[in-house]
Amino acid sequence: MADPHTTRGNADEIHQDVRDDDVMTTQQGSVVYDDQNSLRAGDRGPTLMQDAHMREKIMHFDHERIPERVVHARGYGAHGVFESYDDHSDITAAHLLGEKGRQTEVFVRFSTVAGNKGSFDLARDVRGFATKFYTEEGNWDLVGNNMPVFFIQDAIKFPDLIHSVKEEQDRGFPQAASAHDTFWDFVSLMPESTNMLLWHMSDRAIPRSFRFMEGFGVNTFRFVTAEGKAQFVKFHWKPQQGLQSVVWNEAVKINGADADFHRRDLYEAIESGDLPSWELGVQIFDDEFADSFDFDVLDATKIIPEEVLPVRPLGRMTLNRTVENVFSETEQVAFMTQNVVPGIDFSDDPLLQGRNFSYLDTQLSRLGSTNHTQLPVNAPRCPVAHFQRDGAMQTSLQPGRANYEPNGFSGDERGPRALTTFEPKAYPEQVEGTMRRLRAESFADHYSQANQFWRSQSEVEQQHIVDAFAFELGKCEIAEIRTRMLANLRNVDDTLAERVAEQLAMELPEASPAKVKPRHDLPTSDALSIVRNGPKTFAGRTVGALVSEGASAELIGALRSALEKEGATLQVVAPAIGGVTLDSGEKLPADHAVAGGPSVLFDAVALLPSAQGATVLGEIAEARDFVTDALAHDKFIAVGPDAQGLLDAAGVSSRVDEGFVAVADADGASSFVETCRALRFWEREVRG
Repeated sequence: MADPHTTRGNADEIHQDVRDDDVMTTQQGSVVYDDQNSLRAGDRGPTLMQDAHMREKIMHFDHERIPERVVHARGYGAHGVFESYDDHSDITAAHLLGEKGRQTEVFVRFSTVAGNKGSFDLARDVRGFATKFYTEEGNWDLVGNNMPVFFIQDAIKFPDLIHSVKEEQDRGFPQAASAHDTFWDFVSLMPESTNMLLWHMSDRAIPRSFRFMEGFGVNTFRFVTAEGKAQFVKFHWKPQQGLQSVVWNEAVKINGADADFHRRDLYEAIESGDLPSWELGVQIFDDEFADSFDFDVLDATKIIPEEVLPVRPLGRMTLNRTVENVFSETEQVAFMTQNVVPGIDFSDDPLLQGRNFSYLDTQLSRLGSTNHTQLPVNAPRCPVAHFQRDGAMQTSLQPGRANYEPNGFSGDERGPRALTTFEPKAYPEQVEGTMRRLRAESFADHYSQANQFWRSQSEVEQQHIVDAFAFELGKCEIAEIRTRMLANLRNVDDTLAERVAEQLAMELPEASPAKVKPRHDLPTSDALSIVRNGPKTFAGRTVGALVSEGASAELIGALRSALEKEGATLQVVAPAIGGVTLDSGEKLPADHAVAGGPSVLFDAVALLPSAQGATVLGEIAEARDFVTDALAHDKFIAVGPDAQGLLDAAGVSSRVDEGFVAVADADGASSFVETCRALRFWEREVRG
């Protein structure tokens, strides 16, 4: 390529040369000849205002950051496809569900709620699960969470909820945490939050991966058929990889070792071809069922147990492509609950009604223009035509003479017209009543389903809930808040309240007044337990193998082979990132140095040093922690034939249990991988 600074010749030739390669330009397309130096008056003189390139570059940098989301600020997105299992036109007129095998492009954004964009991934928090379907009839946004209930029943309380859980305004902390006075002060005064608090204190709030968590629409929606038949629906996303969470101590350490743990996990899974998928299903029911159900179906703090009303599978979503630019896609994507397509409609759920207003208002504030729908990640994939004009960021040419309707023009000059030859039948809901600010009596039972959730958990999950309540309430400086919350928990279950009070070393108060007497006879639901809904295989998981100089090449190879056969992966952890030399003389690269690759990053671990290497590792504090943390977090631990020295140094020899699996050959490696399908050796943790 010719140097434009020195070339002397035909101007057309120079123009052709500088456009042939990746030449830097300004936003207007002018070639940039020097991106290292501002235009100055003399070698050391002042910078000149006429340096348009410098001014443009600095101006754009000054405005790179748009206001981050007030909630769900920390998010991560990916592209994918949804495929319908069948023709579901018997329950909805939605085109994307109208034919077996019909595929629809999607974009999904996972997120945490409370923290800012720079917070860590493993906060104890609700996870957002928002999906944009680019259907042939327009965009449908299914904006939900990884928990099916919420803290409040009416959207008017949402600002109060978020103000309470955000960092306290007089001190600016804590960040991305609910363990502080203002949050627990608010929720202890809002009994309707109690059911959600049980979910929030459960392991659902610390998922192992976005890939291993459920999603829910939370609110009640409607499906409407082409004939106008309407039924209520609750949306469910079921991860095909099974459910899995971490334990609290593990979450804390993951945040220190890798604050981007969830982001990295999703990115690496998709990039490696281990594509995550979820099954979309609905609980569908009519007015008769709604009237007969024990709780109000418009109450977002309640669920309909799957044993009462099974989930009907509709199709599968597979995430198959990471974003190319996090800002352009993940940050600029605008989800709005009011974005529905024909065949999907709203209910009178008061939380949903408020969301339908709030989401559009939020996007106008964040993205700065009513034309944010023209951004590529938000733009429908179907034709768009209307008379909405101008405004900031207008990129549509919008041809024709008329910009209003009705008009008397014809052809291309007249613009679009409403479709009058067909109108989808709408559900003729009759609405009447006195205009009042009130809460329906059917919303008044705040404790019965919390009791049902508690009793549906396994023993170890119950212990985690107790521990979480004790930890969070223990962070409250005001004793009255702790007392008030314990009084509410007595309405859920006396044993739960007693165990939390015992850990707090507090007297158990009298139960708080309950508007409706709590029921403790609701049937338990296995669907509410993570432990009872784990995967059937170890696929998609990772084993961290701690190795040393002289480790067995044959044994490491056998374990890697067994894991690959299962659909899992092996990552090598060595004393240093340069790796180790095996007994075969082969150099084995390391994925992590032990100081930066703690066992919390893996689903199970393997201790495969040589005899001498075990002694060396035993002198490294991080290697000892690798073993003791794996034990404390109930992980399965493969023990090579020469690992005893490391077990001794870590002080765990006397604590070896059935979760330690001896691995000496290929058969042992295969047996270990089969054992890992249970994910955790929970028997280690159960307390008497």
